[in-house]
Amino acid sequence: MHIRRIGFAAAVVLIPSLGCLLFARSPSEDRTLLVTGYPGEAPVLENNGHLYVDVDVLARITNGSLSFRDNQIVLTLQPVAADSAATTRQGDRSEFSRPFLTAAIEQLAVIREWQSALVNGVRREYPITEDWMNTFSSQAQKNLALVAVALSTASDRHAYELLTNEYNNMKTLSDRFVDANISRTRLAPSSLDDDPLDQQILTCAHALAAMAASGKFTDDSSCH
Repeated sequence: MHIRRIGFAAAVVLIPSLGCLLFARSPSEDRTLLVTGYPGEAPVLENNGHLYVDVDVLARITNGSLSFRDNQIVLTLQPVAADSAATTRQGDRSEFSRPFLTAAIEQLAVIREWQSALVNGVRREYPITEDWMNTFSSQAQKNLALVAVALSTASDRHAYELLTNEYNNMKTLSDRFVDANISRTRLAPSSLDDDPLDQQILTCAHALAAMAASGKFTDDSSCH
């Protein structure tokens, strides 16, 4: 945690020299940091009137590298080619960007593990506890944030909406069984065999996997 706090401080010091744009919104909404000439965006945390950005995320956006020397964190940036910056400004390519595709595939893997753990737990009548399900939901939430950082093309942004819906649906399904366990409500081992929401999650996962394989976005009703 000590290193993380140093990371926040380093990011704030470096921001003025990077040519960044901060989208200011109302206090109740999230803020986003964009670095001019680089794809992706980073969530911004506000505390006591100061703005903070995770230095790890900043390095990822700028394709930079972090090094540690005593109590200092050094962020080394890579130059941006002119044609790359122009492509980023257009943001209308039909293909998925490579960073987005990598992050999205990792998110799909976590959703798959989460769904399998829930199904197996219900079938074997294990207690579906909040702590157990949170191990999956927390990781999926972190991965979804990394997907958001990697957005650069129109296909990325459209697919991100479907990935978000998939996460929300899986969370809803998981919470249903966690609540049943808390209230001591017994659910049959076959409860998920023909569950509509579970079937929708599986269908959407297959559709998203097919998109990843093709490298292009195709809308699918099961992900809405």
